Amino acid sequence: MIRTTDRERLVPVTDVDGIQVCVTPGPDGSVGVAVSGEIDFHSAAALRRAVLAALTSYRGPVTIDLRYVTFCDCGGLDALLMARAHAEQAGRPLCVTGASRQVERLLLLTGTRTCLM
Repeated sequence: MIRTTDRERLVPVTDVDGIQVCVTPGPDGSVGVAVSGEIDFHSAAALRRAVLAALTSYRGPVTIDLRYVTFCDCGGLDALLMARAHAEQAGRPLCVTGASRQVERLLLLTGTRTCLM
């Protein structure tokens, strides 16, 4: 599970099918989406829902922290690319931060690192 400091307002953690997603608003209207576990075709829906909720509920930049992701397949990559497309449509910056070794490798192999990080 992803932890935050007590001073942050925290949107409850979603724990579905091996993935935990936590949305944390920042003081300046930004929002962070922290993910841990395995993102696959099945569990990617939880990531999609969390990012869409972050985009509609907050007005600042969105960061997606993937440092605790232990596995990510094409379903997870698709969810990230869809999140980026939705953010672009909304005129909002979206950036992946703290990618785990597995995620970093996927982004490098697919040529999507530069558009997501």
